[in-house]
Amino acid sequence: MFRRVFLSLSLIATFTVPSFGQTLKADKEKSKIDFVGKKPDGKHAGGFKDFKSEAKVDMESPDKSSLTIEIKTDSLWSDDEKLTSHLKNPDFFDVKKYPTIKFESTKIEVSDDKSTIIGKLTILDKTIEVKIPTTNEMDDKSLTVKADFKIDRTKWGMNYGKGKIEDDVELKITLMFPR
Repeated sequence: MFRRVFLSLSLIATFTVPSFGQTLKADKEKSKIDFVGKKPDGKHAGGFKDFKSEAKVDMESPDKSSLTIEIKTDSLWSDDEKLTSHLKNPDFFDVKKYPTIKFESTKIEVSDDKSTIIGKLTILDKTIEVKIPTTNEMDDKSLTVKADFKIDRTKWGMNYGKGKIEDDVELKITLMFPR
């Protein structure tokens, strides 16, 4: 009897497993989200220290995979302490009112070791579709997704310093998922 129940549960599990093969969680120590903001007389580097990311990976149909990222805005840092405080206030990220930034993929276009991840990026409670070009490295131990791209901060209402600070912010993201 126990054997039949186990076999039945095994068959049910086999046919109800989602099409993605693996759910991977990013290694926080080996992953990073950094940015560079520019102005005519210089630039400032920064990033976020606290975030989580999950990839649902379908090895047979990579375009059916998905990626989510959730960033805690109060983990923001920059190369200048005064700037860090300013970036956390309502002129920019308003971290008290908006404690998270979220990204959720809606489509992944794959070509060899590159992909374009299309998805919804929510900042300041405003959601906009973005296209993120990535390079991907995979071996027996991990999947690493790297992205180097720009977003226009004003699309999310970050208009402070318009004309004095460039609208485009460079993002450099590395997500390492142990397998």
